[in-house]
Amino acid sequence: QVQLAESGGGLVQPGGSLTLSCAASGISSVSFSFYYMSWYRQAPGQQRDLVASALGMVRNYADFVQGRFIISRDNGAKVLSLQMNNLTPEDTAVYYCHAQLGGTEIWGQGTQVTVSS
Repeated sequence: QVQLAESGGGLVQPGGSLTLSCAASGISSVSFSFYYMSWYRQAPGQQRDLVASALGMVRNYADFVQGRFIISRDNGAKVLSLQMNNLTPEDTAVYYCHAQLGGTEIWGQGTQVTVSS
């Protein structure tokens, strides 16, 4: 059974940086490479929004993080990362890792990111 575990969340000051990681288990590195991997976030009382996604060499970003966040994946290590720069209080949310392959979807448990002075 494929499982995703996020890490790297925490408290950071405005303008700071943070890197999130999502480690996949219960799957081979070859299979992992076929999964469409994404980061989502959900602020209190808000809907869950797509932040960024990665498949092969293709990267897609939400307009609100364009130029500030970088998504990357290490298929050999089965890890998805999200480097977040120039963070603002509006980036405060629970960040979720998501994997999709055909009709299969897997969510991580989420990691809290709080941007505050």
